[in-house]
Amino acid sequence: MLRRIGVLTSGGDAPGMNAAVRSVVRTAIKSGLEVYGIRRGYHGLMEGDISSMEFRSVADILQRGGTILKTARSEEFKTEEGRKRALLQMRRFFLDALVVIGGDGSFRGAIELDKIGVPVIGIPGSIDNDIGCTDYSIGFDTAANTVVDAINKIRDTASSHERTYVIEVMGRHSGHIAVSAGLASGAEAVLIPEYKPDMEALCERVVDTQRRGKAHCIIIVAEGLFAETDNAIPHEGSALKVGRIITETTGIETRITILGHLQRGGAPTVFDRTIATLMGAKAIELLISGESGMMVGYVNNKPSFCPLELAIQSRKPIDQELLALSDLLAGF
Repeated sequence: MLRRIGVLTSGGDAPGMNAAVRSVVRTAIKSGLEVYGIRRGYHGLMEGDISSMEFRSVADILQRGGTILKTARSEEFKTEEGRKRALLQMRRFFLDALVVIGGDGSFRGAIELDKIGVPVIGIPGSIDNDIGCTDYSIGFDTAANTVVDAINKIRDTASSHERTYVIEVMGRHSGHIAVSAGLASGAEAVLIPEYKPDMEALCERVVDTQRRGKAHCIIIVAEGLFAETDNAIPHEGSALKVGRIITETTGIETRITILGHLQRGGAPTVFDRTIATLMGAKAIELLISGESGMMVGYVNNKPSFCPLELAIQSRKPIDQELLALSDLLAGF
């Protein structure tokens, strides 16, 4: 019988995780369950960094970015011995089930727990928005809005100085942030890991921009555009490489901005708070109904669920129509 559950956040933090934690805790308590918060993800689970959470434990956290439960990545948990330690701690605290909020790596850990008999439900929290079986993951909307806000500011100075700016956004393996932010900000070009860049064509675009008298040129680059082995200069980032190639090929001076972890922080948007709250409540509903090994998603404007295995096997592809529309509207 389900009496006591644990909740943890794992992997990279994402704005809206706190909203999900709040929803899990309060929905569970209202359903007659006890809730325990696990700090620092799977590492904290193995170490027994676990404490009781009450209704007031999650007060005033909706507007906060990051996660009050903290997060960490754990190589040890990937081992059988590490998972045995986690299971012992669950027994020590009499935890009957877990809610795991995180991304691909977090779900792989949740699947392993499900295999050894731990009831577990996953909630997708990742600014990359590349998790399968869900239209959106928690944090993506906030991150994309943060990028657009930064681009708006950079465009002001780019126009004033008539310069070409290369802006690097997060996305080691996925270009969802770059595509959405590029379309919403009117970028002249968007370069993502899913498609090999035509640097010759890009340089021609930049030259054509100047020839037509446009005051500036904004190029959005996902950080994973080039694998490290593709870089002629060791440890040269993707945006730096793009800027160098443009300057060497065209003679046009470029400026580089790497937004980095700025994209992870800040108050979550209304959309992220809403979907996180809906997903958190749905996770408890699934646990109470006896489900395990499932991920709560958000499809067609409402919560849904699918097997965790399916979610990590079916990475969400880039919307090619959005990418094409962004290219079309850039005016080239």
